[in-house]
Amino acid sequence: MRPLVQSFFDPVTGTVTHVVYEKPGAACAIVDPVLDYDPKSGRTATGSAARVAAFVREQGLQVEWILETHAHADHLSGAPWLRGELGGRVAIGRGITRVQDVFGRLFNLEPGFATDGRQFDHLFADGEAFRVGDLQAQALAVPGHTPACMAYRVGDAVFVGDTLFMPDVGTARCDFPGGSAPQLYRSIRRLLELPGDTRLFVCHDYPPVGREPRWESSVAQQRAGNIHVRDGVSEEEFVAMRTARDATLAMPTLILPSVQVNIRAGALPPREANGVAYLKIPIDAV
Repeated sequence: MRPLVQSFFDPVTGTVTHVVYEKPGAACAIVDPVLDYDPKSGRTATGSAARVAAFVREQGLQVEWILETHAHADHLSGAPWLRGELGGRVAIGRGITRVQDVFGRLFNLEPGFATDGRQFDHLFADGEAFRVGDLQAQALAVPGHTPACMAYRVGDAVFVGDTLFMPDVGTARCDFPGGSAPQLYRSIRRLLELPGDTRLFVCHDYPPVGREPRWESSVAQQRAGNIHVRDGVSEEEFVAMRTARDATLAMPTLILPSVQVNIRAGALPPREANGVAYLKIPIDAV
């Protein structure tokens, strides 16, 4: 099966949202949708998600799934807004419960905040099969960047989240709570054991100077040319590189607002007595 994939690049966060479907009029899944957020004003907007919704409607698609590859640290999820507009089930990997536990404590969230993943409509197990209409699909656990990272294989297309980037950018960082460079290496090698012509769709692109954003490569291209984890790079070499590189990286601009929203399946915190929802900024804690 070779499904159709329509991708939407958000230049503000470098995020790519994908819509995967068999043909116009069929069922579809939306992968990693974005809610626009202005950190200066604290205002949200739905322009990015609305572009995705417009495409879905133009093609006559029925949304069955809204798939999160992990609890993103660089953008807020647009899943609740899209589900309200188009339907579908919001899903993530079962490892989200570990992420909820860690960050629920960091942000000292309200007593009623649940850390069992119930905010999501479905939690995928590793290897779990599912369908997008007539398309066969499978959830593949790929921890390392976070404990909850999940790739989704739909036909010959795999949506890898932050596990891999384009070959000239490399791989995801592993220094967030629960991250692990050895785990990431093994997760990537699992993906790179797929057939060489398998299409890989990344969730982010941070293009080098002079290159336009891209988000599709193949297993063969990654094995031949990924600057961090191409064939011939050992686990020990990768872990040493990733550890040294991660130590030089600044925290993502939106990590504090995005994580406390995304562990809620994209929902904003409960409104307080004055009718306003608030995001927390922990002081001297990160």
